[in-house]
Formats: sequence, structure tokens, C-alpha cells
Amino acid sequence: MKNRANKLIISTFVVLGASVSNATELSILVDNSPDTVALTQALTSAYSKLNPDITFEIELRPGGGEGDNIVKTRLATGEMADVFLYNSGSLLQALRPSRTLEPINDLANFSNILSSFTSTVSDDKGNVYAVPIQTAMGGGIFYNKRVYEELGLKVPKTWQEFMENCAIIAEKSKSAPIAQTYRDTWTSQLLVLSDFFNVQAEKPNFATDYTNNKANFATTPAALRGFEKLQQVSEAGYFNDYYGAATYNDGLNMVATGKAAHYPMLTFAIPSIKLNTPDYIEDVGFFAQPGDDADKNGLTVWMPAGYYIPKESDQKEEAKAFLNYIATVDACDAITKAIGANGPYLIKGCTLPDNVYPAVKDMLPYFQEEGRTAPALEFLSPIKGPMLEQLTVEVGSGIRNAQSAAELYDQDVAKQARQLNLPNW
Repeated sequence: MKNRANKLIISTFVVLGASVSNATELSILVDNSPDTVALTQALTSAYSKLNPDITFEIELRPGGGEGDNIVKTRLATGEMADVFLYNSGSLLQALRPSRTLEPINDLANFSNILSSFTSTVSDDKGNVYAVPIQTAMGGGIFYNKRVYEELGLKVPKTWQEFMENCAIIAEKSKSAPIAQTYRDTWTSQLLVLSDFFNVQAEKPNFATDYTNNKANFATTPAALRGFEKLQQVSEAGYFNDYYGAATYNDGLNMVATGKAAHYPMLTFAIPSIKLNTPDYIEDVGFFAQPGDDADKNGLTVWMPAGYYIPKESDQKEEAKAFLNYIATVDACDAITKAIGANGPYLIKGCTLPDNVYPAVKDMLPYFQEEGRTAPALEFLSPIKGPMLEQLTVEVGSGIRNAQSAAELYDQDVAKQARQLNLPNW
């Protein structure tokens, strides 16, 4: 029996020669962020209109570490939904995909999925396990354009310029310089994770050396820098009041309305801003997290999450048919209509509308200029320690310094590397 204490039932099928009694119901487990729910509703509704004998039950789970544990537990106990949403990249490897997940290489539309995505959801045997449900995204800093205009600020290209902007905001504005939202602990990681373009710009071989246990965060100054930046803005007192109790949605609302001037976050949040504060979406801009060299200014890029099928599902063919639909232009259009587009799609033929939001326009030049993007570390290495969000909360809260956090994170990473049986560990 599946545990469905928190669920949202979608019944948008059309009866065309079918009856309720012979309809097939697929269950989908997704996180509870507003944009995820909205796009899942849009995709399931569109699919049911094309396939009136298919209905859907959408189950909601938390994000972050709590949601990650739910996914692992459901897979381990055989209680996973027929389709579930999960990360691409390094976190996928902890699910032991070859044992727990159904490959999707045999989908009719498989060739529509760009290899830049499939490479992040595959195993060493070439089996691919997911289709993307959103666009490629950047990790950086949302900013309030009105606050910048009122104070005459320019988008920073170095960390020093960013800190100077924050100092002016703290002195001359009622806005908090930086929103932090530690009730949702996963949001605390962004200033560390989004700094990886700057790490790679200085240490091009870091990801390979890190995977082979030849480099780590605590003893590599460029990698330690992300933890140091978090400590620096915390010690400067640039955070909003009650940041320990603030949520992800609070952070988006603050940067949209100008209660905060900046919010470090992934651009997948753009649809949530549109859903929660539609009157302010035009006031939100975006820039890459600055490094220490203006000539090496670029964006750390994430691949989106995807829909997966558990190996133990008893409705694999129906689930695969749904995933096959996701890999189409029609599905992209359904997502754009529901929540807008927040970056380049990873399905061939999918395009962005002309009227994308300002934050999307700010992000696209990084993709259009050679050498101004780099994949996040979790797409270049299978190792990501689960303790990171707890450690960044401690650094941001002044409980632990950057050096100590980096050392503990290296120990956490070593444990995971051994669990994955990686060589040299």
C-alpha cells in the first residue's frame, strides 16, 4: 500500500469511448514547490486530453534533504509512485539507478532529448533513466531592478563590486541586502554551489582531481572561496531579519517586492515568482555569482530534474508512454503556457517565446557567449555530500567558520565516495 498522506488528485480525462472503470491511473511523486505542481498539472492534463483512458494522481513531497530521504525510502520499500521527479547529476547515483530504475532508451522520442541532459541521467553502461521537465538553469543571484535603479547601482562582475553594492543598500535603502531562507535548508547552499564557474576558471582540473581524491574544498583556495563568501556576507550583517525561519517562497517574495535586494538561487525559481507575485516579475533581474576577476565572469549551469520510472512499477509501459510525450515540442509548449520558460529547453525543436521575463533575458547572454558557462560540480563528479546544506546553514548563521565547514564537508564527501566504491578513496 502506497503512503499517500499528502496528495493532489488530478481528474482531467475526457471520456471518449472509455469509462471510469477501465481507465488507467498513473501516480506521480513530485516536490511541493508551486512551479513543479503547476507544470505537472499542465503536463498531465495535456496528456489526458490526448489519452482519455489515462488519469493521474499527483503526490507531493517536501524539497531538500527531507524529500530526498522520502524518495530513497519509497524506492527501497517498493512503494514508489509509477513516475517520480528527481535530480539529475551526482545525486542520482546514490539511488543505484541500474538496480532501482527503468531505462528509457527505447522511447520512440528518445533522440529528441539533448545529450547534454542524457549524460547527467545515465549509468556507466549507457542506460538513460529520465526525461527533462524544465529548461537548463543558472545558479546565481536574483536582484531587484528597482532597488538597483533607485540607488544607481550596476550589475557586479566581481565579488568586491557585489559587496560594495550590498554596503550601499544597507546604508541607503530599507531593503535587506541579501535574502536568506534557512527554514528550507537546501536554499543555504547556493553561494557555495553557484561559485563553481569561478572555481573551474581558476582550477580547470578541479572536478577530475576532486573525484580522484587529489583535491578537496578545505585545501583548495578557489574551492574554499564559496564558503568564505557565505561567511563574509553573514558577518557583514547583510541578511534579512528572521532568516532562520524564512522559507524559499519568502525569499522569492522579498526579492520580487524589494524587501530584499538580492536572493541567491537557481533560475528554476522564475516561474514561482510569476505564480506568487505576478505584478512584480518584471522587477526581478539575474546575474551570475561574481568571482574575483571581472575578465572571468560566467555562469554555473544546472541541468533540470527529470521524470523517472521505478523498476518495480507494474505500469511501466503506460509510464513510458507518458515520458515519451514529455520529450515533445507539445509538452514544452504546455510547460511554457503554464509557468513560462526560464532558460533553454533540452528537447529538440523546443523554442522560447519572445516575451520571456527579464531574469531569463539576463541569463541568456551567458549561454550565447563562448566560455561563459560551466556545469555545476555535481554534473562533472558523482560526489556530493548530503551534509552540505546543514554546514552552509551553520556558516550563514555564524555557528561555524568557512574553513571548519569545508573540512567537515570533505569528510562527508569521503564517506559518500566510499559508498559509491570510487577508486582512490
